[in-house]
Amino acid sequence: MAVKIRLARGGTKKRPHYSIVVADSRMARDKGWIEKIGTYNPMLPKDSEGRVVLQKDRIEHWLKVGAQVTDRVALFLSQAGMIEARKVTDKPTQSAPKKKAQERTREQAAMAEKAREAAEKAKAEAEAAKNAPAPEPKPEAAPAEAPAEEASAESAA
Repeated sequence: MAVKIRLARGGTKKRPHYSIVVADSRMARDKGWIEKIGTYNPMLPKDSEGRVVLQKDRIEHWLKVGAQVTDRVALFLSQAGMIEARKVTDKPTQSAPKKKAQERTREQAAMAEKAREAAEKAKAEAEAAKNAPAPEPKPEAAPAEAPAEEASAESAA
């Protein structure tokens, strides 16, 4: 017999209340459970102590016996520190971006990379210009030569 630790729904319409039960996996959701080992009230605030109530000793017993845990109950047990959290690796292909959207994303990433490289290059050039030594000013030789030329021109005349 395959035994599961799962939720059984109770409460009224739009006011759910769940029991955490041990049940045969072949039975209906709310029928044929073996033992009630906790409760879950989603109407309470998340930080409330009464939101999830667990009988830890009974849960440990059923886990040792080999009972399987559903995803939601596994979340509750991992938050209580009784088991390790499950890793969710499902990535549905139906909701993934289609071919054109993936191409558009690649093009945008390439353009962003080019812009980043251009910005880095401009920054490097600015740093190089800032750190380069300033060119020395040319000495003004023209005014000093002019009187000498005038003197030689007068002597030649």
